[in-house]
Amino acid sequence: MPTIALVDDDRNILTSVSMALESEGYRILTYTDGTSALDGLSDTLADLAILDIKMPRMDGMELLRRLRQKSEMPVIFLTSKDEEIDELFGLKMGADDFIRKPFSQRLLVERVKAVLRRVSARDPAAPRAESSQAIERGQLSMDPERHYCTWAGQPVTLTVTEFLILQSLAHRPGVVKTRNSLMDAAYDDQVYVDDRTIDSHIKRLRKKFKAVDNSFDMIETLYGVGYRFREC
Repeated sequence: MPTIALVDDDRNILTSVSMALESEGYRILTYTDGTSALDGLSDTLADLAILDIKMPRMDGMELLRRLRQKSEMPVIFLTSKDEEIDELFGLKMGADDFIRKPFSQRLLVERVKAVLRRVSARDPAAPRAESSQAIERGQLSMDPERHYCTWAGQPVTLTVTEFLILQSLAHRPGVVKTRNSLMDAAYDDQVYVDDRTIDSHIKRLRKKFKAVDNSFDMIETLYGVGYRFREC
C-alpha cells in the first residue's frame, strides 16, 4: 500500500488521522513541522503528503515550494484559514487538494483515495479507463490523466473534487445529474456529505470559470432535481 507523509504540529490530528489512514492499510510517516518533514522526505520517499499550512519553523506553503523543486509527489493541504487566496496560491504552487478544519476522517480518507487514483492514472502502462479519457465539449477541455482543465484555451485550476464533479457533468452534456450522483462521482459511495456541499462546489466551479470568461453559463441548475452541463 502507498506511504503517506502527515505533517501537522497538532499531535491530536497526527494521532487521529494516522489511525484512520492506517486502518485503510496505508503506511504513515508523521512529522510535527515542515523542517523535519523536508529532512525526512529527502531520505524516505512518500506517495502522498498531507500538510498543515500553519506550522512553526516552516509552514506548509514553504514546505510545498521546496518539495516541488525536486518532487511531483501529490499534496493535500489541511487548513483552518478562510481566505480563498491561500487556496489559489497553494494550487498554483502545485497542491492537489484542500481540506478545511475541522474535517471528518472519512472525508480525508476518500480525498486521499481520489488523489492517489488520479496519480496512478498518469502511468502510461496502466489501462485507459473511460473515466481517464480526455473530454472536449465546445470551449471546455479536460485531461483527467494530467488533471488539466482549460476553457477557451485558458487554464482553469480545479481541486480534485471540483474536477471530478465537472468531469461527471461534462461526460454527458444535457443529462441531469442529481446531487447524489455527483456525490458518488466526487467522493465514492463510502463518504457521506450534505447536499449543500455539492451546491458549494458548483458555486466555486462557476466562479472559477467566470474569472476566465464572465459569460460562462454552461452549468445549469434544475431546481429540486440537480445540475447539468449544457449541450454545445
